[in-house]
Amino acid sequence: MACSAPGGRKAFAGSRPPFPEDIALDAVLHRLARESSPVRVTAESLAGAHAELLRRLGE
Repeated sequence: MACSAPGGRKAFAGSRPPFPEDIALDAVLHRLARESSPVRVTAESLAGAHAELLRRLGE
């Protein structure tokens, strides 16, 4: 029986125990998903605060 796993992957419940690599990958994907929102907020805040400098550097 297939069930959804983090990152859009499929986990097959009952067919075999997960490999250590599967467990590690799921943990990393979960951590990245959790951290992406705060990182985006910080990046947008910095970009907004320094918009004029970024514009001038791009010229």
